[in-house]
Amino acid sequence: MNKRHGMEAAMGIGGGMVSSASRKNLEKAEDLCRKRKPQLAVPYILKAIQDENNLDAFIQAAFLLHLEGALEALEAAGLRGRVILKRELGDDCFNDDGGSVGHFWGILPTRPYMRVLQALVKVYHDSGRFEDSAKTIIEMLRLCPNDNMGQRFWLGSLLIRCGRHADALYFAQQWLSDEVRKNGGTLPLGGCTFSAPQNKLPESASDERSLRWASGQLLYTAALASFKVFGDIPMSRAYLKMAATCNPHVLLKILAQVKKPPNLNNDPRSMNGPEEAQDYLWLTQDLWMENDVWAWANNNPDVKDKVLKTCSQGNCGQREVRVAEYKRCSACHLVSYCSTACQKEDWPGHKPACLAHKKQKETLRAFNR
Repeated sequence: MNKRHGMEAAMGIGGGMVSSASRKNLEKAEDLCRKRKPQLAVPYILKAIQDENNLDAFIQAAFLLHLEGALEALEAAGLRGRVILKRELGDDCFNDDGGSVGHFWGILPTRPYMRVLQALVKVYHDSGRFEDSAKTIIEMLRLCPNDNMGQRFWLGSLLIRCGRHADALYFAQQWLSDEVRKNGGTLPLGGCTFSAPQNKLPESASDERSLRWASGQLLYTAALASFKVFGDIPMSRAYLKMAATCNPHVLLKILAQVKKPPNLNNDPRSMNGPEEAQDYLWLTQDLWMENDVWAWANNNPDVKDKVLKTCSQGNCGQREVRVAEYKRCSACHLVSYCSTACQKEDWPGHKPACLAHKKQKETLRAFNR
């Protein structure tokens, strides 16, 4: 969704609403911030912000301020964005029957405003204003039900944090439904119609082949919310098992009681990989560490079976007794060993794959930068 690529790269930010000079100043500021030189970026941000249409300059400015200042800047940008869009798309562009709602992000002038809302989600969360963070995502999904910005992966966790467990479960069930997973269907209001959740899984959900494109983050949300609403029922256990199958990295960290990640992961990612696990844990890990929740997950033998490792030295076959008992290869994190002796014996065979994986990650990071 980087504005330097795709349609906005060709037509300009917001489809050309921002002047060329303002855009160039913003890009210089962003590059300096990426190089961790924020003080040098400030003059360029001040120049970029002179174009009232450059909402992205407000976003960049916000993340150089303390939380209170960031909120003030982003809320002001949100109000300005509404004025701009009413001017560009018509006074009814935020009305459900106005013709634009449901198509935001697809309409280029709406993209800067949507990025402001996404930034507000993060800053509201960091300020402890979880209800406001959730409400902002719900508004984003009303405007863009297809969720082009991936906010569905945050909403369920925020709803649980707000005590809205039934809503979180209903929301996750909507996005995990056959219609969405198999056919890419669009949900009314992006799944935020909110009704009573199901207390039983459909038969199709028990087919592990159907998990191929399922989101581990949504499955963990469904598992935790189901346990909060219904307790230790078959559906709760099934969601947890499916989540552990899709992304065992999350459950491994929870059961091993590893410290919560200090920040989000900005590296390139594959679906249900360790980077997504870090983001989910940053948002949610403390909810899983509550005594009753952790004990429920830890005492589930089917789930623990997904995260207990077997020594990667082919002739060994030893298996962990405790979660995260074996040490992983420090370079690739893809293999685990019961002892230093097994690691040394396996290294000649593992070395080519390990170095290739490391090179691939470095290439992806460079491309991402």
